[in-house]
Amino acid sequence: MNIVYRRPESLKKKTMHYCPGCGHSIIHKLIASVIDELQIREDTIIVSPVGCSVLIYDYFECDGTESAHGRAQAVSTGLKRVQPDKLVICYQGDGDLAAIGTSETIHSANRGENFTVIFVNNAIYGMTGGQMAPTTLIGQKTQTSPFGRDPVLAGYPLKMCELLNQLKAPAYIERVSVHDVKNTIKTQKAIKKGLSYQMNGMGYSFIEVLSMCPTNWGTAPVQAAQWVKEHLASYYPLGVFRDNGASEEYK
Repeated sequence: MNIVYRRPESLKKKTMHYCPGCGHSIIHKLIASVIDELQIREDTIIVSPVGCSVLIYDYFECDGTESAHGRAQAVSTGLKRVQPDKLVICYQGDGDLAAIGTSETIHSANRGENFTVIFVNNAIYGMTGGQMAPTTLIGQKTQTSPFGRDPVLAGYPLKMCELLNQLKAPAYIERVSVHDVKNTIKTQKAIKKGLSYQMNGMGYSFIEVLSMCPTNWGTAPVQAAQWVKEHLASYYPLGVFRDNGASEEYK
């Protein structure tokens, strides 16, 4: 059987700069596919972070804007409030969202801002060379934790879904992954749900995506995907934490 891979219309015909085996390119394609399916390209605005995906707007056939490090959700809040008819996608990595952007994340979620957050968790700072991130696992070696993360010195890895689930306002919180085909399909469904909820004015949606970073993990792409399954997903369990629209209308 011949399998035909079709580039989503909302994704530009442009070679991406990501390393081989990185999950960002997969997630980009999933977002573009959902934009096509929901026919919202002309109404979508993508807010980029500071990190490996800083140039995300170069790859999408829709509006996009830059944000300062950690401030993507503050920018998303402003965009959505002045243009409530637009669909705002806030795309952030773990260092951007869970370190310098912790305050913006918590308060945007606590206010129940009506936009969709795609949070890419690869447990490390990618663009800046592989430093320890808030999500780096205990014992995981990085450029700034060469002997492994020590909770006595650096605290414990932040579980952002669990943290935000303590707040009353968020409408939808789910953790997914792109380490294999089955979970990649689930990730696309989660992204569609998050954008559908925004279209229906339901409020804040937070989709955490466990992803691979072979270059900074010092491993091959296949082994990186296996590491997500065996280690990352073990500490960060996949699943739905909050779904205020769990009905046949949105399934």
